[in-house]
Amino acid sequence: MSGAYIVVLLEVKEARHRYETRLVEVDSGRKEEYEFKLTQALADMRAQNEEQIQIYKDNMESTYKAKLEDLHHLSEMNGASAIMAREELRESALRIESLSAQLTGLQKEMRGSRDRIAELEAALAQERDTSRKLLGDKDREMAEIQAKMQQQLNDYEQLLDVKLALDMEINAYRKLLEGEEERLKLSPSPSSHVTVSRASSSSRSVRTTQGKRKRIDVEEQEASSSVSIAHSASATGPICIDEIDTDGKFVCLLNNGDEDQAMVGYEMVKNVGNVASTYKFTPKYVLKAGHKVTIWVSDAGVSSKPPSDLVWKNQSSWGSREDVSMVLMNPQGEEVAKRITKYKIAEEDDQGDEDDYGIEAIEKDLQQQVGS
Repeated sequence: MSGAYIVVLLEVKEARHRYETRLVEVDSGRKEEYEFKLTQALADMRAQNEEQIQIYKDNMESTYKAKLEDLHHLSEMNGASAIMAREELRESALRIESLSAQLTGLQKEMRGSRDRIAELEAALAQERDTSRKLLGDKDREMAEIQAKMQQQLNDYEQLLDVKLALDMEINAYRKLLEGEEERLKLSPSPSSHVTVSRASSSSRSVRTTQGKRKRIDVEEQEASSSVSIAHSASATGPICIDEIDTDGKFVCLLNNGDEDQAMVGYEMVKNVGNVASTYKFTPKYVLKAGHKVTIWVSDAGVSSKPPSDLVWKNQSSWGSREDVSMVLMNPQGEEVAKRITKYKIAEEDDQGDEDDYGIEAIEKDLQQQVGS
């Protein structure tokens, strides 16, 4: 405010100096007029300057008051901020103390968990060692059992071979006896079938321990009052044809192996007389280990229920008392299983039961001798 006042004074002095210079130059007669005008001009200038000074003063006061209010408001805000900062600092300190306590607890739990893990790992290692020992013992027991079973199977096969040889010898003696009776014109003894099926049928699942499957031949005979039914079956692998229905409505397959068998590419070929038909397995069908599957003809009235029941579409019953042959072919076209059912009209009469009993008694004695 003092600087502006000094400027105004300088302007006034300069104006006065101009006026005085002009007064010297003008006529002395008009000196009073000029002095009056000068006085009036000075008064106007003084009034204007005072007005401007008052305006400057008012502006300075209002600016000072505004800045003072701003500073007061800012001070209040800073005070509130300081209070909030102190509160946050206190809460942070409390949170740090809580987190430190939690960290201490978690560290204790972690040490306990580590100790527990070490104990469990030691127990697991001990259990593994125990299990390994038990498995070794079981493997040795299994090997011993398999060796005993193999020895028993070998003994059984030897006894079976001896029995078959004896059966053949008995048949030869029977034929000689029948020839002598015919030559001597005695009443002939009716021939009887030697039922080898009971012994040989149990050899369907016999396998060697080296993993190579033996070819299995099974012969069975069924007898009725007028018709004799002969069954023969063979298999080179785990899959065998277990049964052919005598009424011609189904055929049954059995998986004797220890593993599931995918039947993709396998075909079942049926021959009745000179008529042959083929059943093809679906690509996704699998015959489970130790399970059977029955393939029904389309007119048997049975719906398809895989994996236990399948339907041979477009194949009707081949009837009863018709010789039938079933062959299972692998994808390479090789025969892996076969079963034949033959029907024969029986010609024996009801006489000669005593002779048959005598032959069976001879067989029993021979078997006892072989067993001893």
